[in-house]
Amino acid sequence: MGAGYMGYMILTAILSFVGMGISSRLKSKFRKYAQVGLRSGQSGKEIAEAMLRHYNIPDVRVVEGKGFLSDHYNPMTKTVSLSPDVYQGRSVSAAAVAAHECGHAVQHDTAYSMLQLRSAIVPAVKYASMAQQYLLMFALMMFSTIPQLLLVVIIAFAVTTLFSFITLPVEFDASKRALAWLDETGTVHGAEYDGAKDALKWAAMTYVAAALSSLVILLFLIMRYVGRR
Repeated sequence: MGAGYMGYMILTAILSFVGMGISSRLKSKFRKYAQVGLRSGQSGKEIAEAMLRHYNIPDVRVVEGKGFLSDHYNPMTKTVSLSPDVYQGRSVSAAAVAAHECGHAVQHDTAYSMLQLRSAIVPAVKYASMAQQYLLMFALMMFSTIPQLLLVVIIAFAVTTLFSFITLPVEFDASKRALAWLDETGTVHGAEYDGAKDALKWAAMTYVAAALSSLVILLFLIMRYVGRR
């Protein structure tokens, strides 16, 4: 195996370790605040539906999904899918996550520019991800004979890195909208608000870590390509 391939493996191992640490911290925070009940006694489903009513968005459904922290908003089907712990939960964690996902629905309804941009490049990201998956290792091992392959991979990584960074303001804005609504409507109070803010901060950190990891790998590949020319 070439030095470039080994360097890539070491770098990805380090970044994966950092990502796993942040993910572990997020799960720990979610479980912590899942033990803190809301004085209002509302479930995640009820909070999500209340937020959608507040913003006059009647065509978005709140459904129960599967898995742990699998919550998401699907703009194609206009559904807010909440994991069972959030959908049924009556905790600070459930409130924070439910409101955050509805924040994306509000973005969609108001044509938030960064969400529109992210949606527009999704097709390109799919092809770029496929190129990374199937060509990366081969391009690094065969760089000395077929350098053009690595250039293709660099372009693919540039697309996915761009997507990762565009995702950041989308996620931050959704959390900002969620926290503002939770506070203004009195859905959470005092320490409940602080807990919701803390939980969403760590959720955002997972996106920050992913974006930075993608950027570091992209820069590594660029230096590898330029250094051998």
